[in-house]
Amino acid sequence: MTAYYVLRPIRDAMGVEGGIENLPWLFSATLVAMIALNPLYAALVRRLPSRTLIPVVYLFFVANLAAFGLAAHFSSPEQLVWVGRGFFIWLSVFNLFVVSVFWTLMVDLFDSGQAKRLFGFLAAAATLGATLGSAIAATLAKALSTAAMMTVAAALLLVAVACVARIVRLARDLPSRTADLERETIGGGLWAGLIRVARSPYLINIGLYILFYAVTSTFLYFQQAEIAKNAFADRGARTAFFASVDLAVNVLTLFVQVFLTSGVLRRFGVAKAAAVLPLLTLIGFTALAVAPTITAIVAFQVLRRVGNFGLAKPTRELMFTVLSREDKYKAKNVVDTVIYRLGDQVGSWSYALLAAFGLGVAGVAVAALPIAAAWLINAYWLGARQEAMAKSSEQAPERAAPLGENA
Repeated sequence: MTAYYVLRPIRDAMGVEGGIENLPWLFSATLVAMIALNPLYAALVRRLPSRTLIPVVYLFFVANLAAFGLAAHFSSPEQLVWVGRGFFIWLSVFNLFVVSVFWTLMVDLFDSGQAKRLFGFLAAAATLGATLGSAIAATLAKALSTAAMMTVAAALLLVAVACVARIVRLARDLPSRTADLERETIGGGLWAGLIRVARSPYLINIGLYILFYAVTSTFLYFQQAEIAKNAFADRGARTAFFASVDLAVNVLTLFVQVFLTSGVLRRFGVAKAAAVLPLLTLIGFTALAVAPTITAIVAFQVLRRVGNFGLAKPTRELMFTVLSREDKYKAKNVVDTVIYRLGDQVGSWSYALLAAFGLGVAGVAVAALPIAAAWLINAYWLGARQEAMAKSSEQAPERAAPLGENA
């Protein structure tokens, strides 16, 4: 997470330089990249045990980052615009794949009860890394070149590889673990993830949860990008602005994760916890429809991201603990990457269409209200279903978790 948040403001600044009007095309290219990479990832899952799989994925992205650093260093200003577009797509892929494979390992190690206790603290550790990354970016953005910042991020990723190796070794002693992470492979077909998502109502609804979140987030992201373009004249100032917003989000998120997440999940349950972010989104867009101010947009963005990372993200990851290993490694990756970026795609082109019809902040907010309402219903059903599946699994531990048509 530290590496990603060192790179995130660079991506946002480069994306703005390439033109706000081109952002929908970048989201489209990101979705294509996700679809192309998914069967390649499935092939790795099929052949490699967890001990090897995750370091291989991380090292692949380290090599990519080194190539982008060289390109940024040697490119002319005109070429740098295209490097920036490529980097925007790459980092959007990198973020979801790297985070997804880490959480896949976590849901493979812990059951539902353990996840309620621990995932908030694991998310807090990720937030500490994100906060450190934001602080590094905000401090060094004007002093170091883009290539140098990428080198810093690559070094941090190598540290993450060493940490994953240590986690796998320590996992031998976990009583809840039934699979051999060091030797056992998942198997299955290259398109098993997509097929299993399509056949499972439970996984379909997790996908819808991700889709609704991504669409509404994209609406707010474009507004923030427009604000930054008009408010700051140079890339360094824009990068510092994005980093400062990230820093504020991470500090607030850390408080929620340490002091609230575990308690909310255990006291109120998964259904109510899952419904918090959609409810916040519904209230936020209602407020924007009434008072469409710049301050309100930024405040809404910060609160949504805190709600997502502080509560919705750990809750969403917990939902996968009741599934089989193949679903955790393959179907989960499809949901986390392809469906997430499909949501970006739907959101970006929907926003462009709404803008073409002349809708401003208030109009877009009104258009988002039905999406937020549908998301709220979806979230509560999904959380209730997870609780039922977890209870069933606890009552009959010898049976496999419910899958397929009835899951």
